[in-house]
Amino acid sequence: MLLTGARLIDGGRAELFDLLVSDGVVRAVAPSGTLAGAGARTVERVDLDGRTVLPGLWDKHVHLTQWALVRRRLDLSGAGSAAEVVALVRDRLADGLPEPGTALVGYGFRDGLWPDVPTAALLDAVAGSVPVVLMSGDLHCAWLSTAGLGFVGVDAHPTGVLRESEWLPLAVAVDRAPEDLADTWVADAAAAAAARGVVGVVDLEITDNLTSWRRRFAGGFDALRVRAGVWTSWLDDVLAEGLHTGDVLPGTGGLLEQGPYKVVTDGSLNTRTAYCRDAYPGLTGPEAHGILSVPPEGLVPLMKRAHDGGLRCAIHAIGDHANALALDAFAATGARGSVEHAQLLDAADLARFAELGVIASVQPEHAMDDRDVADRHWAGRTGRAFPYGSLADAGAVLALGSDAPVAPLDPWAAIAAAVSRARDGREPWHPEQRIGPRTALEASTDGRGLYPAAGGPADLVVLDGDPLEADAADADGDGAGAAGAADALRKMPVAGTLLAGRWTYRTF
Repeated sequence: MLLTGARLIDGGRAELFDLLVSDGVVRAVAPSGTLAGAGARTVERVDLDGRTVLPGLWDKHVHLTQWALVRRRLDLSGAGSAAEVVALVRDRLADGLPEPGTALVGYGFRDGLWPDVPTAALLDAVAGSVPVVLMSGDLHCAWLSTAGLGFVGVDAHPTGVLRESEWLPLAVAVDRAPEDLADTWVADAAAAAAARGVVGVVDLEITDNLTSWRRRFAGGFDALRVRAGVWTSWLDDVLAEGLHTGDVLPGTGGLLEQGPYKVVTDGSLNTRTAYCRDAYPGLTGPEAHGILSVPPEGLVPLMKRAHDGGLRCAIHAIGDHANALALDAFAATGARGSVEHAQLLDAADLARFAELGVIASVQPEHAMDDRDVADRHWAGRTGRAFPYGSLADAGAVLALGSDAPVAPLDPWAAIAAAVSRARDGREPWHPEQRIGPRTALEASTDGRGLYPAAGGPADLVVLDGDPLEADAADADGDGAGAAGAADALRKMPVAGTLLAGRWTYRTF
């Protein structure tokens, strides 16, 4: 395939280029017209007519099966109170009851700022004997009706709101779906991601992830590259197979790789369980600072075992104390990998990311979702919350993602949030922590930069817009002129996506 008339960000904005693609690789990149002879030997010639071409985008943190399921669930993300959620449940049930043997499942509530308290009794009043299971936007808690509690195997509970260790082991009971149906939904979700320029994901689904993905690829899945993460429950199996992070699994067309080893060390901001040095306002007792679910004496041997077995580590840490302990564990073990989320950091820990070679795997849309909750529960500390600018200034490598379904699987939403620190017409939140669009894009291309160089995989995204408009609009550097350009980033029109040299999405 010969792609002609492409605009390349690092190729001189006025000049157009041609890209020769074959066997899944970019074979040559040259000024337009100079590859005409090579083009005669290709099967297809595609005129890009001045569209911008970048290396394909990656989402470095997803739970793809959960995202596929959530796309079909009751959306609670706009609810501002328990009463509003109850009204949404009532209206959904009025449209029809769930299939026998299933529950009404909702997703996306955030109760950190609610004026009222969720209880099972509130749901019982509108649902009666229908099981209702509502999951929070951060996945760390759920609100269930009495019948919903029974559906997941809980005989009784004082409130119906299950948090952290009460809930997480039960989530699988709600996420169950017949394999063929779940795989169809995952394929649909992957196609939607490709339509936003995504060529690959790091999937951290809490399951026997590798087995699921082997099945899907054997069944014909070919929409994305997938790095399948592994959790402690399945670590022995991966180590016994001798798989290292980055190993390509045979029979998958080179698209499935063994991913990192995932450990969750603390909770989340919305559930007030992220492990912090300061207590949460109004909380006392042993969990006033949050929950440290895997302390250093447990984390270090786990990471060492994974590292010795050739696996990179992806360590969930949100609170400042949890992040410090995660970095300590990387230092103690020599492990390589990432801290996932890194939402609240001590100033002293910023430089440690670069010093230890630990990637800051962050989800900028979370900052937009959680800014008000952070202002309340991390009051006086939000200058170092979601500190992308400070991390970049300290030399840390950033990798952007969504944590879908916590945020939508759309890299342009993450890029726009990182660039603007604003959404929905609001003023930027701590604009000093914004990063430029070039930095945000580079954090979204899996280390390939912004130039689709010869010899690299033919994983490309073709755009009908200019992703560096925010730089031009904000020439004075104060962030004030970038709002419109950041909105354009969020809505960036993707004209096509190539994966290994074949179109997974195309509009022209």
